[in-house]
Amino acid sequence: MIKSNFNDYPLSSELLKAIGMLNFKSPTRVQEQVIPAVLKQKDIIVKSQTGSGKTAAFAIPICELVDWDENKPQALVLTPTRELAVQVKEDIFNIGRFKRLKVSAIFGKSPFYNQEKELKQKTHVVVGTPGRIIDHLERETFDISKIRYLVIDEADEMLNMGFIEQIETIITSLPKERVTILLSATIPKDIVALCTKYMKEPISVEIEEQNPAADRIWQERYSVNQKDKIQLLRDITIVENPDSCIIFCNTKQTVDDVYNELENLKYACGKIHGGMEQRDRLRVMNDFKKGYFRYMVATDVAARGIDIDDITLVINYDIPKDGESYVHRIGRTGRINREGRAITFVTENESKLLQDIHQYIGKEILLKERPGKETVNSSKQEFVEKINTTPEVKETKGAQLSKEIMKLHINAGKKTKMRPVDIVGTLCNIKGMTAEDIGIINIVDISTFVEILNNKGELAFRELQKTPIKGRLRKVSKVET
Repeated sequence: MIKSNFNDYPLSSELLKAIGMLNFKSPTRVQEQVIPAVLKQKDIIVKSQTGSGKTAAFAIPICELVDWDENKPQALVLTPTRELAVQVKEDIFNIGRFKRLKVSAIFGKSPFYNQEKELKQKTHVVVGTPGRIIDHLERETFDISKIRYLVIDEADEMLNMGFIEQIETIITSLPKERVTILLSATIPKDIVALCTKYMKEPISVEIEEQNPAADRIWQERYSVNQKDKIQLLRDITIVENPDSCIIFCNTKQTVDDVYNELENLKYACGKIHGGMEQRDRLRVMNDFKKGYFRYMVATDVAARGIDIDDITLVINYDIPKDGESYVHRIGRTGRINREGRAITFVTENESKLLQDIHQYIGKEILLKERPGKETVNSSKQEFVEKINTTPEVKETKGAQLSKEIMKLHINAGKKTKMRPVDIVGTLCNIKGMTAEDIGIINIVDISTFVEILNNKGELAFRELQKTPIKGRLRKVSKVET
């Protein structure tokens, strides 16, 4: 029976509290199918478009089923890109926040040693990209003996990126007794073969969108010469004057060129492509999510599965290489039944690409006349006012959860033989505090970070100024989150 309320599922109060504070009103169609299946420990194949609530569909039951007391990882989520790994990690962390679940993101171009240390600590869920997960398996720095849940997210994109062999390597290393969940926007024959080989009597779920992205997003195109693209981009952004806009390009070089042009025109903008350092990509993505700038210039690295609310306009500065990429790009606007706008620039030698996209989405993108000088000039004042106004900073998804949680830093760590039991023992001796008020504890070389739940942060912070931890007074400070 389909449940229309999260309270109807057998979920713990800690999970229901987080779900409520994350503002999940009622289960989406994909969640209605996946949550009960995973709770019953069934393998499941999910065909569903991005933006349908897929991450919460597997994260909610996994967070419910993992055993907090088990120190070794119990769930592994594979994602095609680093950005998606970080996003999925944050989503699972938020859902499991009050259950005090530790979630690690493991991906390339990030220090191996730090990941190794993190995996040695109590970890419940690992989210990672295939290559780096295999690195850890080969070096025996990731103990998979207790993995009971495997999620293969964006499986079709893994296939496109050539990860299928790596996924098979990972699957064959895992315990046989496990639940496997595969999610994909399309199910090509290689994915079918993977499912047949490694899944046990899987349930197949296909969520046909009631309002597919291609239908709920207003789409337009402009014919343009390559050399006139920047001028057209400038005119379109002035006329459209979006609150938040992603400009997609096909190459890193074009991203750099367009970004530099917009910077010169004093646009508040960021850029993201595969040639950038990982920490810079994550910082830009995070700043864009928060609304620190209105325009982001990006390659397709930003198109897959990245969930940013309220993007009002997507501009395809370069037409994408196929219909699937087009739908993923425009799907950054109009998230979960919101309306959005998408504009595509098409040069005269790209008619075949355009034809393929029309065939893929089942309709023709409306051809528009370029805005005339008069229209652009009449829109300029409003555009200048907005571009000179600092954008309103958006609250992150987990902000509500953090309001009753305080993170504390203690200036002692592994080098002084600090252990979680030392922190828990000290905090539980504070009058008015119990183990239920202690969240995730993370001990590194010379520091310890501990989350205090249930609005008890000020109490713990105050008392720890005069309470010894492991025989000594320690410097304790609040961490800005």
